[in-house]
Amino acid sequence: MAQAKRPGGDAHKTRRWSQEVTRHSNALDLEENVFAQEDPKRIAQSLQRSAERSGRRKSSPFRSAMSMLTFYINRAGDRLPDAQRRRLEAAKDELRALYDRPKAKPGHRGP
Repeated sequence: MAQAKRPGGDAHKTRRWSQEVTRHSNALDLEENVFAQEDPKRIAQSLQRSAERSGRRKSSPFRSAMSMLTFYINRAGDRLPDAQRRRLEAAKDELRALYDRPKAKPGHRGP
């Protein structure tokens, strides 16, 4: 006899998959609590170190670091406090500066 599914059981799994990606990315080994840091420059530097050390990434260090940052922001969605969102968006600009990339155009939120 098949077991009955628990209500909300699948929702728990879908909520956690992004946490697993962030912890165990196949492209980057992130430093602990990188996205919780207060200084956007330190966040960017940490992502840069992780991207440049990784031998598993499939694209450039810049793209890998920016993708992980964007992924984290997007998956947090509305649950991300405004102050932390501003810090993480500022970390994108810091990451661009570290890699000598132009700043994003106003209103543009992509990498």
